[in-house]
Amino acid sequence: MNINSKVLALKYRPQTFDDLIGQEVISETILNSIKANKVPNAYLFTGIRGIGKTTIARIVAKSLNCANRTKDLCKDKLCENCEGITRSSHIDVLEMDAASKTGVDDVRDLIEFSRYGPTSSKYKIFIIDEVHMLSKQAFNALLKTLEEPPEYLKFIFATTEIKKIPITVVSRCQRFDLARIKSKELFEFIKKIKDLEKGKATDEALKLIVKISEGSVRDALSLLDRALLSLDSEKELDLSSAQKIFGYFDKSQLINLFDLILKGEENKVIENYRKIYDQGVEPKTFINDFLEILYYFKNINSLTMESTNFSLNDEEFDKIKKISINIDSEILILFWQFTIKTLSELDIVSNQHLSIEMFLLRLIHLKGFREINETKKNELKINNQENKEQSNIPSQKLEKETVNQIKNVAQEKNLKPQTKIETKTTNGNIIKSFGELIDICNTKREMKLKYELEKNVNLVKFENRRIEISFNDNLDKNFVKDLSMRLFDWTGERWIISFSKDKGEISIKDKEKNKKKQLIENAKKSDLYKTMLDFFSDAELIDVKTLERDEE
Repeated sequence: MNINSKVLALKYRPQTFDDLIGQEVISETILNSIKANKVPNAYLFTGIRGIGKTTIARIVAKSLNCANRTKDLCKDKLCENCEGITRSSHIDVLEMDAASKTGVDDVRDLIEFSRYGPTSSKYKIFIIDEVHMLSKQAFNALLKTLEEPPEYLKFIFATTEIKKIPITVVSRCQRFDLARIKSKELFEFIKKIKDLEKGKATDEALKLIVKISEGSVRDALSLLDRALLSLDSEKELDLSSAQKIFGYFDKSQLINLFDLILKGEENKVIENYRKIYDQGVEPKTFINDFLEILYYFKNINSLTMESTNFSLNDEEFDKIKKISINIDSEILILFWQFTIKTLSELDIVSNQHLSIEMFLLRLIHLKGFREINETKKNELKINNQENKEQSNIPSQKLEKETVNQIKNVAQEKNLKPQTKIETKTTNGNIIKSFGELIDICNTKREMKLKYELEKNVNLVKFENRRIEISFNDNLDKNFVKDLSMRLFDWTGERWIISFSKDKGEISIKDKEKNKKKQLIENAKKSDLYKTMLDFFSDAELIDVKTLERDEE
């Protein structure tokens, strides 16, 4: 094949360690081990796609079998062994794709083939790509050979899913974790390739390619190839053209949109989003970019231009820093949660474009809600401080619903110091005790309140218009609110209901259960029960009822 007809990712594939970028430490380690004649039984290369795992595997194979040995490894003029490995035609270097040969039979054939020594080189080398695709049985069949192979046999594994490989296999290999290529280094690399191809592209367009590729050299070269082919040879690839080709949009548009959301300008927000949408931007791409902008707004003070991975230019960086000064961190965190939720909801609505518009409107109203309730939030803090010594709310479930009902400012104003307070109901009866409160709930047909008082409330103290209680987890969240309203209706006066750290008395229902249990225990000690067991040995006493006789 004519080299000029190859795609850039294959045309500029590294052939020696010197050609590699971003993996200098790994290259030096491997070369030193070869020179010291301390070659491991197996190499394991792991990392994301397109950073050189298979490429390094081939370079290692050439380094091990090069006719010139390590003193003068082939660079320009390849020896017979290096030439054969480069063309994937060397008889002693077998490259296998584990994705297509996953079974134990394939591995057995490989092991059988390994029994024969190399034909024309020093080592017989098996390169297994995507090794994590092998079955569990295949890995087990490989273990013994991997641990103690013949001196002439070497394995080189490559994978993107290191966690899927059994630890017994990983421990028998010399593992190398390949890092993502740094943005600046990748930018210089594709700029060099662009010049070799005599292409025309601005630095901003190349930086966008670097950002999209996410540290993958293969992705960057593929995108560059696509971009250069999309335009006439005489036309320069600028940022605007690159954004249209790759479906990305100018980050400044998103920053302006975010600023309008914070200002609450609904019409302008929708108008700006529709302009972005008309550029061909996919909704999921928009949401992911929105998350990225949120991250920058939240952490802009701890970032530098270099750490933004070419996502922002100087103007955008400064604009975010200026806007972020007046944004509450809590709002940004809430925005993040709403955005993540919207990303998971996009597939629910057939028209994702509508989902995005509603998402943006929700953010506007969320911001407005936070501002409107800021005063109430401060009042709550003061109120909580006042009630700290008098109230204890162990259940987070009830906190929001009951905090204002426990004791509020209005209640404090309505209560005046008195030596003795007489509390009366509207019909003139005085509520003197907890029992009378339950009776009046029964009289007024407030069955729900009666149930809560009997079942889920433990009385600590009952005195002049003040009830102090503890409770269990089953207490209704609106209990305090409902009881306060009913007491005001019945007595015409405000009551204070507070929660106590003290356990208090057991609930009325629990008292009834204990009483019933005691009656059963007493009945079991009676002669009647013992006599009954003589006739019915498997009888079980489950209830006792007392008979009330009329006096004669």
